[in-house]
Amino acid sequence: MVKENNKNPLQLKSINHISIVCRSLEKSLDFYQNVLGFFPVRRPSSLNFDGAWLFSCYGIGIHLLQSEDPESMPKITKINPKDNHFSFQCESMAMVEKKLEEMEIKYVKTRVEEDGMEVDQLFFHDPDGMMIEICNCDNLPVIPLAHDVMFSCSFNYKL
Repeated sequence: MVKENNKNPLQLKSINHISIVCRSLEKSLDFYQNVLGFFPVRRPSSLNFDGAWLFSCYGIGIHLLQSEDPESMPKITKINPKDNHFSFQCESMAMVEKKLEEMEIKYVKTRVEEDGMEVDQLFFHDPDGMMIEICNCDNLPVIPLAHDVMFSCSFNYKL
């Protein structure tokens, strides 16, 4: 059971960014700009290491950090939808699949079904093996397990 004072103990508002360590800053910049539509934003000049800050029109920030030892980074493995990943919702799964094929990006397609509703998912890797999911996840409602949680949150999901 969720305690009354634990609903948002740190008073969090939203996710700010995701940091990704990369083998090649140049390859990752190309991928996040040309595949996922991010654009570069100004990065504080006091940061004394190679990297780039990106932002999206849909409100997500990504910080790319050049690895100090790219050769020691784990190698890309097979696409596993049960691996760590981050997910983006899209307007058209068919268009995303077509674009991935045009860009020759390997992906795995899965489907989640619940009470007659279906969510399609496409999983693929960035240049460093970070798993990315594209889905139509808004087809599936968010149903809290603890009823009182919803009264302390402002969700924009179908209920």
